[in-house]
Amino acid sequence: MEQQSIINAHNKQEYPPMHTCEHIVNRTMINLFGCGRAVSAHIEKKKSKLDYALPEPPGENDIAKIEETVNSVIARNLDVTTEYITQKEAVGRFDMKKLPENASDTVRIVKVGDYDECLCIGLHVKNTSEIGTFKIISHDYNDGILRIRFKLV
Repeated sequence: MEQQSIINAHNKQEYPPMHTCEHIVNRTMINLFGCGRAVSAHIEKKKSKLDYALPEPPGENDIAKIEETVNSVIARNLDVTTEYITQKEAVGRFDMKKLPENASDTVRIVKVGDYDECLCIGLHVKNTSEIGTFKIISHDYNDGILRIRFKLV
């Protein structure tokens, strides 16, 4: 008999392609710049923005590399899967700082193929082929924060 895991209810309805793309952008930023995941995010269907703490502003070549890398990951047609583990199992493997105080003992990991995995309770596509093309529409750097605004086409 399979045991059902109990996790916290989710309080918002994301647009799955954009939310999965957010995960890919986060991993890309970690890989390219060694920064953490976004310090702030506003994810919407038409356009979204992510903020990253960086010690210096990236150049235009860096911005182009972000877009190129994200699109190459999307083009790999990676399956997006989930796994359930306990918070105790997640410690040391994931950043637990964004977990709410009242988080359930069981947490969900969302994996984008072999590219990214993180704790998340949001909605996602089943495969990156459902995302479309990632396009950075603008970016700026102020007081150590890179803001990237993007859309999917």
